[in-house]
Amino acid sequence: MDERIRIFDTTLRDGEQSPGFTMNTEEKLEVARALAAMRVDVIEAGFPISSRGDLEGVQLIAREVRGATIAGLARANRADIDAVVEGIREAERPRIHTFIATSPIHMEHKLRMTPDEVYEATVDAVRHARRFAADVEFSAEDASRSDPEFLCRVFDGAIAAGAGTINVPDTVGYATPEEYAALIRSLIERIPNSDKVVWSVHCHDDLGLAVANSLAAVQAGARQVECTVNGIGERAGNASLEEIVMALHTRRNYYRHETAIDTTKIYRTSRLISAITGIPVQPNKAVVGDNAFAHEAGIHQHGVLANRETYEIMTPETIGVPGNKLVLGKHSGRHALKNLLETNGVHPSEAELQRIFEEFKALCDKKKQVTTEEILALVEGELRTVPHTYALMSFHISTSSTLPPKASITLMRGRELVTQEATGDGPVDALYNAINRIVGLTPSLADYAIKAVTGGTDAVAEATVKVRDGDGLFIGRGTSTDVIEASTKAYLVAVNRIVHERQHWMTDVYG
Repeated sequence: MDERIRIFDTTLRDGEQSPGFTMNTEEKLEVARALAAMRVDVIEAGFPISSRGDLEGVQLIAREVRGATIAGLARANRADIDAVVEGIREAERPRIHTFIATSPIHMEHKLRMTPDEVYEATVDAVRHARRFAADVEFSAEDASRSDPEFLCRVFDGAIAAGAGTINVPDTVGYATPEEYAALIRSLIERIPNSDKVVWSVHCHDDLGLAVANSLAAVQAGARQVECTVNGIGERAGNASLEEIVMALHTRRNYYRHETAIDTTKIYRTSRLISAITGIPVQPNKAVVGDNAFAHEAGIHQHGVLANRETYEIMTPETIGVPGNKLVLGKHSGRHALKNLLETNGVHPSEAELQRIFEEFKALCDKKKQVTTEEILALVEGELRTVPHTYALMSFHISTSSTLPPKASITLMRGRELVTQEATGDGPVDALYNAINRIVGLTPSLADYAIKAVTGGTDAVAEATVKVRDGDGLFIGRGTSTDVIEASTKAYLVAVNRIVHERQHWMTDVYG
């Protein structure tokens, strides 16, 4: 095998910039821990200068996460770089990642800088970064639409100033695999001391070519690939981590490169990102989609039954897909539940385990046996809930084809029980209106989705809601065998997040 390919994960930075993908600080830490457990080489934890919250998130990850390099992003100016320094100060392996655009359209219309000014900013930024960190990465934004001669000049200056990683982004997903590989190959051949740095690529998926471009660049000499879990990112997203890793793993006889990734943690990390962002993975998504290992056509089923390799080039076990065998029931104890969770990469605290166990027992009262997938869906909801300012006690719905739905709901706040009634366009809307009356909020519903975790009429339903409160977008998830109850739990989680956020803001303002 040739040199190892470094995986640079930017889920927490580029991925989080996608509309509706915002994560709070605790969620960012949870994702970072999952990425470190999966053994990514670099975690780009955020863009510290962009907000106080982003800086705090980077600081927390730098302090708590070990094993991976922790990077912060900075534009090519000293203020941005100083913010990154503050963010990554406690990292075991800190990296400063600085960038500036180099394409004519970006320099003229966005930066309003001349090529000479961009070159000087590059050199000054890298030199300034090297004062604080031995590991500095430089990126030329929109490199694929930049003049190759100018790219060579800028990269040469960045290397001379001390950059150890040179990133060549296809920022707008414009390149094709052949021309992108040719660009990487040309830069490595033409730039002095190109063998002294790691060449990196960062591809977007606007034309659906991000993974293909990244793999072509690896063949041309790139040794770091920047990507995101589930391919999330701005516009059409980034190159998908799981697709890059599994392409190199499955076709290692062709690519002749390995990564350090623990592939058995891919599926759980994908589910984690989906749960936190509230964005479901499309069923036909490569590697981690629900249909990735499904076979419906008769000829395919016959072939798989005879030999799985007839239609499967990788196994579900390779990426950590749990079996759907019914494993636990009402007589199962805490030890069995804890063992199942830990086998699937979930390590709850004792308090969290007790809460999960109570929810599991309640689920077992409704179902005789519970699948691993249903337990994991339950856990994803339970472990990501902010403090329960309001807790669901009971609800009642009356509806028909001739009368408007009417809902009555009782919530507990502290030791106080509060009941309200409301009508709506449907039973779910009526319940949400009743909740709004109790909490005194009027958030708008931005998105609502519900799906069955497994098959069968008694399957666990998983509801996801997104609500807007002012400029904030809040996500809630809930599970139950009853779709109305799942929907109510999900909305209540989102409402509790709003209440928690407002209380946190009041504390920050008034102390």
